[in-house]
Amino acid sequence: MREPLIEVTDLRYVYHPDTPQAVVALDGLSFSVQSGEYLGIVGGNGSGKSTLAKHLNALLLPTAGSVRVGGLDTRERAAVWEIRRRVGMIFQNPDNQLVATVVEEDVAFGPENLGLPPAVIRERVGEALAAVGMTGFRRRAPHLLSGGQKQRVAIAGILAMRPVCLVLDEATTMLDPAGRSEVLETLSVLNRRDGVTVMLISHAMEDLSDAERIIAMDRGRIVLDGPADAVMARADEIPGGRLGAPPMVKLARWLREDGLRLPEGVHTVKALADAVAAAAGLSPQSDV
Repeated sequence: MREPLIEVTDLRYVYHPDTPQAVVALDGLSFSVQSGEYLGIVGGNGSGKSTLAKHLNALLLPTAGSVRVGGLDTRERAAVWEIRRRVGMIFQNPDNQLVATVVEEDVAFGPENLGLPPAVIRERVGEALAAVGMTGFRRRAPHLLSGGQKQRVAIAGILAMRPVCLVLDEATTMLDPAGRSEVLETLSVLNRRDGVTVMLISHAMEDLSDAERIIAMDRGRIVLDGPADAVMARADEIPGGRLGAPPMVKLARWLREDGLRLPEGVHTVKALADAVAAAAGLSPQSDV
């Protein structure tokens, strides 16, 4: 059984407290994240998901309640360095996260600031670039890369510091479809192959097709929390109707309405293709 890596308890956060401009951004959140889990967090604008992200490595501190990472309380100043080493953050705009003029130098920036020996830094840079499929670009200037490639370099820079969890706050929002696919596939591989805990925060439910669990937020509260297929099937119930079910969920629903017997929980292209093939009496591997 996996152990809790992150524990959020009765988390409340208020911007501009004790003023007429006070805004309650998080209102009593409680949940835990298991080591090795792939968790999606979804919500519309103003739902509080980005404010939550900043609490996970102590960029923001709770107004009330607590956030613990590996048992360390984010409010303890002495624990902040270790918390940020364990939880790496990737943000929306990849250009804002790249600091060097050559890819491998950018990836080396974090380990250098940790004071690691040069040989260790070189080893970590090579491993991190290989993990995100960017080894062939190590001498490339970051400004010559596509948006998806830049975001993968940003992920490599975090991986080089050996975190146990990646938190991505709208990290696919500014990417074109190809770049988005690159980043999502990279996250899936890091989670499945390397056991990295992934928390992907998005306003688009379709970005979360590889997540095993999804938390849906609205107005600073959790409105749904459960297995990914169950939450996706109920996406239309999220207050405000801003999200909606992913395309494959909608298509599966329409096919059921037309009489095709498909199982619940279908939300990826492959799963839908296999389900349709099975309903038609064909093997999923058969050529149709």
